[in-house]
Amino acid sequence: MRELTYGQALNEAIRQEMEIDPNVFCLGEDIGPHGGAFQVTKGLFDIFGSERIRNTPISEQAIAGLAIGASLKGMRPIAEFMYIDFMGLAIDQIANQAAKSRYMFGGKVSVPAVFRTQGGAGRGNAAQHSQSLEAWFYHIPGLKVVMPSSPYDAKGLLISSIRDNNPVVFIEHKLLYSQKGDVPEKSYSIELGEASIKRPGKDLTLIATSNTVPKSLIVADRIKHKIDIEIIDPMTLVPLDMETILESVKKTNNVVIVQEAIRRGGIASDISSYISEDIFDHLDGSIRILAGENTVLPYNNALEMSAIPTEASIEKFILNEK
Repeated sequence: MRELTYGQALNEAIRQEMEIDPNVFCLGEDIGPHGGAFQVTKGLFDIFGSERIRNTPISEQAIAGLAIGASLKGMRPIAEFMYIDFMGLAIDQIANQAAKSRYMFGGKVSVPAVFRTQGGAGRGNAAQHSQSLEAWFYHIPGLKVVMPSSPYDAKGLLISSIRDNNPVVFIEHKLLYSQKGDVPEKSYSIELGEASIKRPGKDLTLIATSNTVPKSLIVADRIKHKIDIEIIDPMTLVPLDMETILESVKKTNNVVIVQEAIRRGGIASDISSYISEDIFDHLDGSIRILAGENTVLPYNNALEMSAIPTEASIEKFILNEK
């Protein structure tokens, strides 16, 4: 087993799928010789050329429109949006065309497009380049939403997303690209809609997504002498594997949900509502949510860190410390 970074794992997934399926191609801003803003497509231009690694104008509408049109004609595009913050420019095409075409045409067409993007804070990218906006897409029927937290998951989930016949919004985190982990060289897929138990435990179920997963794992190991935490990563928000979550809560009877996105209108609140509705009698206490502050993200590092969950704030929250 080799170690790859999260970014390298994504690159390998794209390369392997392009090698076996000529209908797979990439498009986006600066993804060609430059390799993309976060170097995920680095080296692919040299292998596949400009026909399959297509640089686009600085236009999210053009990227989305080309991807949707190509997918309706049988191609499998991987469209890169440099920042999730900019996807609002293409929301009509993604929400009203990609998400609804299969239904509106009575199942006669599919939109097997992957909309890759990254979000999250932690690099001082400030208000317009640091948001966690997965709830936008979670709310749209017809879209699948994926958020991998490790290199292994990133490769397997991206391969599944490329092969899926539905539009998939694939959300990476800018601070995870350099994270290393074991990744098999061979091609493999991870089924969309299956959560992953990242750490077994008996005292508390902690549900985390994206970059809050590695933070939570570090905290759980650090305080294991005080509390035995089971950590669940949904991995795909749509479809959401509530069965795994509910079974864990039945065992531990306590729940904490951690998300970097602001709490208002967030996915943590939705998961909380399902738990309350389905297995309320199994809970020993209230479901607690640690989320980003309801604020515009600052540029200043200290202020930015105070606005999102950190290892320190997760630990204090679990232990009910001020």
